[in-house]
Amino acid sequence: MRRKRIRRRAGFQAFKTERRERRTVDNLDSLSASDAAFARLISRINEIPLTRTRQARLLPSATLFYDALKEQIDAAQHHVHVQFFIWRSDEAGDRLRDSLVAAAQRGVQVRVLVDEIGSVLLPSKYFQPLIDAGGEFSWFLTVNPRRNRFLFNLRNHRKLQIIDGQIAFVGGMNVGREYQGLNPSVGPWRDLQIELHGPAATVLQESFADDWYFSTEKKLLDDVYYPPAELASAPWATLVVAGGPDSPSLPVQKSLTAILNHAQTRVWLTAGYFVPNEVTLTALTLCAARGVDVRLLVTEKTDHPALLRIGRSYYEELLRAGVRVFEYSLALNHAKAGVIDEDWLMVGSANLDNRSMRLNFELNILLRMPEEAKKLASLLDGDFAQSSEIKLDRFMKRPLKEKIFESVCRPFSPLM
Repeated sequence: MRRKRIRRRAGFQAFKTERRERRTVDNLDSLSASDAAFARLISRINEIPLTRTRQARLLPSATLFYDALKEQIDAAQHHVHVQFFIWRSDEAGDRLRDSLVAAAQRGVQVRVLVDEIGSVLLPSKYFQPLIDAGGEFSWFLTVNPRRNRFLFNLRNHRKLQIIDGQIAFVGGMNVGREYQGLNPSVGPWRDLQIELHGPAATVLQESFADDWYFSTEKKLLDDVYYPPAELASAPWATLVVAGGPDSPSLPVQKSLTAILNHAQTRVWLTAGYFVPNEVTLTALTLCAARGVDVRLLVTEKTDHPALLRIGRSYYEELLRAGVRVFEYSLALNHAKAGVIDEDWLMVGSANLDNRSMRLNFELNILLRMPEEAKKLASLLDGDFAQSSEIKLDRFMKRPLKEKIFESVCRPFSPLM
């Protein structure tokens, strides 16, 4: 990956650096000293400057997200860029594909990027109608023998959609009827996406362009993809956390650690999969030891039961440090999100596991927007109220067979 990273950056990074130098200004004046220092740190960790958002909207269900995305696709004037990890060939997938085909037919540039491991069951000709209409499609090409790629574990887990360089969607949602809770074998599903308007979309465009170039060797260089940043009309500070196996500095891991170190009153986190490595475990326990209200929402209803059991093997240490752990069983909770203190919220694709910290290409958004942070806190508070809180005394009395299973599986956690 290091060799590919060098080649990738040599072909595209110079362009991104030049563009950032032209549009980067000091965006920190409106932040407190503590928040400004935090923003600078996250920016340096990810090598992505602070940007701004004009308006944002949380989309806490797939139906809301699909409708909002279709609305923006139908209104697109110049381009639509869509990136998913999983795309199902069902009615949900067909509806989105058909919207993209219609956009391409009226002259909008449409590009679709899908991870071929996450969507391994998707027929190879599924996007032929889009190609016939003038759109473009590419697999992320994790596995490509012609390019000497046999990287089955290095997956592009990002979920990113950009319309006209002005509007972006980021989060944990894929495409398929199961994400709407319509698959009887899976049942109810909880997830989260956020819709962003303003300069933040330009920075996220660079993430898509980088992945598009990696997959197709085609550069998206035209200024029309990167509208001028109108920072004066965008009051909300926004930070992009973008990590992957081509980033040896582990930006997702370091950003999570920085968040936990920055928090003063609370850090409420939810993730579809919780299998922490030692760095994450230490950061969580130290944060709680400082008196911060640290809460974890873990899905008890899961498509990977072994991962739940492995995650439980870490509960004792967390509980003894003062971290509150809640297991949610009303639905499969796939959301990856968090609230930090009163003002910051985080939404993205990264789980609290080693795969997200080191192996996958991931994308999170950190947004300082008190109104939306309050809404996300309200959603999480409702989930906590409907969950089973794990208490240390009762947890220590769990059946012996559960303890044995956890002990046997825990050594495999670095691979999860």
